[in-house]
Parts: sequence; C-alpha cells; structure tokens
Amino acid sequence: MFKYGVLGGGRQGTAAAYDLARFGGAEYVSIGDADFGRAARSAEKVNDLMEREVAVPARVDVTDEGALRRWLAPLDAILSAVPYYLNLRVAQACIDEGTSMADLGGNTDVVRSELALHEKAAAAGVSIVPDCGLMPGLGNILAVYGIGKVENPKWVHIYVGGLPQDPKPPLNYKLSFNIEGLTNEYAGDAVILREGKVTTVPALSELEMVDLPEPLGRCEAFITTGGTSTVPWSLADRLDEYWEKTVRYPGHRDQIKLFADAGFLGLDPVEVDGKEIVPRDVFHRLIAPLITFDEDPDIVVLRVEVGNDDGLKLRLEMLDFYDPETGFMSMERTTGFPAAMVVEMLAKGEVPAGARPLEEVIPAELYVSRLADRGLELREMAF
Repeated sequence: MFKYGVLGGGRQGTAAAYDLARFGGAEYVSIGDADFGRAARSAEKVNDLMEREVAVPARVDVTDEGALRRWLAPLDAILSAVPYYLNLRVAQACIDEGTSMADLGGNTDVVRSELALHEKAAAAGVSIVPDCGLMPGLGNILAVYGIGKVENPKWVHIYVGGLPQDPKPPLNYKLSFNIEGLTNEYAGDAVILREGKVTTVPALSELEMVDLPEPLGRCEAFITTGGTSTVPWSLADRLDEYWEKTVRYPGHRDQIKLFADAGFLGLDPVEVDGKEIVPRDVFHRLIAPLITFDEDPDIVVLRVEVGNDDGLKLRLEMLDFYDPETGFMSMERTTGFPAAMVVEMLAKGEVPAGARPLEEVIPAELYVSRLADRGLELREMAF
C-alpha cells in the first residue's frame, strides 16, 4: 500500500487522485491545496466515487516551504498539479524530503531546470519526471511507443486538442484548465525537430486543416509551445522531424492571433493612467469568464503519426468524451489519469532515481497497456 499526494485539488488533480485511489494500491491519497475548501471538495468527490475514505484533504501553500515539506515527508510519490512556474520549487522540496514526483508541466524552460536537479535526485533516491499530463505527456509517450513499431522511423507529427462538444462564441472553446497554462501555450516559440536539428518556430504558426473522426470533422491545427517538451533533444539522433500542433474549431487561431499581435499576451508591464499593468493579466481577467462553461461536456482528440522514408505510416488515435458516470470531463480524464499512471510507477519503483525526461524513463509498452483499464481507448492503424 502506498501513500500518495496530489498537490492541487482542481480538475486534473481530482481526476489523478481518483485514479491513484482506484488503481494505485493506495493506503491514502492526500490532496493538498492552499484553498482547504477546494481540497475538501476534491477529496469528497474521490471518496464518493470510491465508496471509502481514501482521500484526505490538507491545506498546503506551495510558497510556504515549511508547510510543503511537512506535507511531503510521509508520502511515497506525488503529482504536482499546480501552475507550471511552481514546479521547480516543489521538485526541490521533494528531493529534500525523499518523495518522488511527477508534474503536469507545460513550460520547457521550467522542465529543463527541474532536470538539472538530476544528480541531487539520484543521490537522494528520488525520481522526478516532469510533463506527464496529456500534452506534454501522453502524446509524447505514444510517440515513443509508435517509434518502436515503425522500422527506421524518420518523423513524428502530433495533433491534440480539448474541445467543447457544443462550441459557443466568442472563441468556440471551453476553458478546461488554468488559463495561465493556456496562454503559455499560445505565446513564445515552440521547440521542434526539423531536418534533424532542434529548432524553434513561433506559437500560432503553421496553420493547417485536418480531418478528424466524427463528431469533430474538419478542424484546424497550429503550432503551440510546451507540448514537445524535451523530446526534440532526446530524439535528435533518431528522427528528422518531430512537432506537435493544437487542434481547435476553424477560426479560433485567427481570433487568438489578433490578441497576440496586439500585445495582449505580453508579460512586460505597460503604463496605463500611471499604473503598471501586465497585458496578459488583463487578457486572463476578461477572457476567462467568457470561455468558462463548467457543465458543458467536452471531447479530447489525440493523433500521433509516425512514418519513415519508405512510405510506412502508423497512426495512433484517441477520441475521448466526458464521462457522465464519474462526472469527469475528458480533459480531466486524459490529463489526470495518465499523470497518475506515472506517479504509480514512481511509487512502485518502476522508474530509476534521478530527474529524467519521461520519454527516456517511462516504459512505453507498459504505460500503453494500462490505458484501456481507465477507459482510454487507443486505435492503431496504417494510413
């Protein structure tokens, strides 16, 4: 029996806690959040679904190092489901307390700082694996899995998106995770592999149309940041090309690009009536309420394509829907469940000590074999 922790009692954190309680051999799952009420609601949902008292709420403020370390001390492994910019702080505390950690990541610069802790983590016998959600995370592990099935693979293309089943204006999009994570994906440069070299391309670029299974049909896809994580560096000696694009309903990219071009995603303060204001903060405050439809069901699509120079092409595809039985949205299922699978591997000692990229240490075959248990159906096909 293992003692797990989930730091952050929001949507994805709650789904991960449920998965650990159901599949992880949990003695208990401590759900820590700076907002104790949110932690309590998360634990209550998990306990109701499990029909036993396995989830325990805790008040944990990540910025309070003492409180964070006290919470970590008894735990075997945790998931950090807090905003990406807090993960380095959590990783350092985990090493000090001997607790292994996975996180939802999303920002490659932060991830590389976490990986720089490798020697300290290895010496402490702690495993740190960043970027373990949907994308980055599940999509990258499926890429490794697919590469293992194609002879002399040369390229990987990934399409992924969380979409409302019933799109609504103004953006035909439903906010399903922290808006800071969303705008982080829409800004800056994405790291990709092209012509065998690690390079960068701007977010919101390389727009294309893609035909997806019903009910999605024809959608658009474009480059966003963070999804490829460290994979371009890890696979530069094996592939010529590796990139990821985000899927949205047609027209969304142009709407967001208008805001981006006008500076609304900027982080440098501007002066307005004598006050310093961060444009992205204004964007968050104005847009978030307009794209928050908590009860509306969603869809997640994930398509990973692997090919070689001889024309052999393999497609791995997942189309997941809101689950009315548990009340989990698809974005919660496809982010929280895969992340919990990694945390379970950490607790069971299936991952070596150190701070390492998931594409290098997560056993892809074993990982994929456990998806079906969670109702995450993966289709494999030549195309």
